[in-house]
Amino acid sequence: SLPVLQALEDGLKKANADPSVKAIMICGDNGKFSAGADIRGFSSPKRGGLALGPVVSLIEKSEKPVVAAIEGIALGGGLEVALGCHYRIAHAQMGLPEVTIGLLPGAEGTQRLPRLIGVPAALDMITTGRHVPAITALKLGLVDEVVEENTVEAAICLANKV
Repeated sequence: SLPVLQALEDGLKKANADPSVKAIMICGDNGKFSAGADIRGFSSPKRGGLALGPVVSLIEKSEKPVVAAIEGIALGGGLEVALGCHYRIAHAQMGLPEVTIGLLPGAEGTQRLPRLIGVPAALDMITTGRHVPAITALKLGLVDEVVEENTVEAAICLANKV
């Protein structure tokens, strides 16, 4: 949603400008990282020019390490946000399900995913919309660490290490 995108952009800019901030952690609310975009918003007029792709690029370009604490689900645009992060801790299902309704991932997930996990595995996820559990994501190289609970604490620990 627009408020989430705006909060991500504002938070990243603020954290990057603050010399006391050494690392950034992105997490979801209520046990879910992000289910991605609400497709009903695709038919509404552009709102202020804010889009997911540039926000994900802002995450990726951060000079400070950005760690995603992925809990519950990271689907569609939510996975694309996580792909923009430098590190990922997960206890979640991940995927790009928008292809099952005829949409391609629109925030450069089709470019970032193959760079991270290789072309064959990425093509499978991109073309089928298949969700992968965290343990499979670890084997693929999609996440750096799998935890059973409290992804936020694990992400903070990783951020402190890097």
